[in-house]
Amino acid sequence: MDPVSQLASAGSFRVLKEPLAFLRALELLFAIFAFATCGGYSGGLRLSVDCVNKTESNLSIDIAFAYPFRLHQVTFEVPTCEGKERQKLALIGDSSSSAEFFVTVAVFAFLYSLAATVVYIFFQNKYRENNRGPLIDFIVTVVFSFLWLVGSSAWAKGLSDVKVATDPKEVLLLMSACKQPSNKCMAVHSPVMSSLNTSVVFGFLNFILWAGNIWFVFKETGWHSSGQRYLSDPMEKHSSSYNQGGYNQDSYGSSSGYSQQASLGPSSDEFGQQPTGPTSFTNQI
Repeated sequence: MDPVSQLASAGSFRVLKEPLAFLRALELLFAIFAFATCGGYSGGLRLSVDCVNKTESNLSIDIAFAYPFRLHQVTFEVPTCEGKERQKLALIGDSSSSAEFFVTVAVFAFLYSLAATVVYIFFQNKYRENNRGPLIDFIVTVVFSFLWLVGSSAWAKGLSDVKVATDPKEVLLLMSACKQPSNKCMAVHSPVMSSLNTSVVFGFLNFILWAGNIWFVFKETGWHSSGQRYLSDPMEKHSSSYNQGGYNQDSYGSSSGYSQQASLGPSSDEFGQQPTGPTSFTNQI
């Protein structure tokens, strides 16, 4: 049997039914959707400029843009409606920092989720050895939860800027020909942003998954068990001291009551000596 088959046979795939491994598998899948919908995006818009002199018009001005959304580098030429001169323009804005940060977090989250899932399945004993694996897993989970929150929020703001910069109405305002009422400028095709909207949704879903998984990873660490042990020990000591106090009180009460009862009754010796007094007095008389 080859090593791959031996490793597969030795793996315990039942752990995927547990919340810890199941959430890791979901994180892996959602991370793929996050960076695929953002990093693989390419779109564009189409404008038309109808000049008074029809020979100077351009009814199909295509403007294409894509990830990482360095819009200030996207250039295009438009007619000026003043002869054959052309005006070279560029879109406004740069959302590359937020987009690249979001995709980077998604890629590293995918890689870590894949590695953690493999460890859960094939190396579960080594994972729990010396509590080092759960501790590292807990710290990384907290860090990625924070990164997903920051990255998704930043990319949501970046996407809002991209939508404004690629709005056909905003782009038409950049053209000098469109500022003349005699020329007709209009948007033929607007960019489709549905996949980018989906990427933001998957970003916040990843944050929810990673934040929710903090508890299940925390339960694997020694902190959770030591905390329960610390809470249970004082309760056991309190209950044992209470039982001892009650037992001593009962025994003391029973012994004292017995002693009092014994002291109230006459002893057999005293009862037997009572008739000797009068008899000896009679004999003396």
